[in-house]
Amino acid sequence: MAYLEYEGNRVEVDGDGYLVRFEDWNEKVAGALAEREGILKQCPLTEERLNILKFMREYYIKFNSFPIVPAVCKNVHQPKNCLSEQFLDPIQAWKIAGLPKPTTEVLAHIHLKR
Repeated sequence: MAYLEYEGNRVEVDGDGYLVRFEDWNEKVAGALAEREGILKQCPLTEERLNILKFMREYYIKFNSFPIVPAVCKNVHQPKNCLSEQFLDPIQAWKIAGLPKPTTEVLAHIHLKR
């Protein structure tokens, strides 16, 4: 396994950069994951982006699945294309939210709903 280091701490990630333990996530880990994904080169993790990530995590805890993409934006009171505006790719947001590596079924579902 690999590790992601941030501010003197480290968390375990798999070979694709997904957190191994869901409970290791916090906003600082999100920032380190976003940096690793190249997101922070575009702009920082704003409150709007963090709200998206937190909603995705809450939804995953409740339903054990990825939310329908337009529902994410509606629930965080942002424009209907907020996910693609803020992260370009829902899978990238999924990873930064510290969610487990999606299955092929989840990937197919996400790309069909976009």
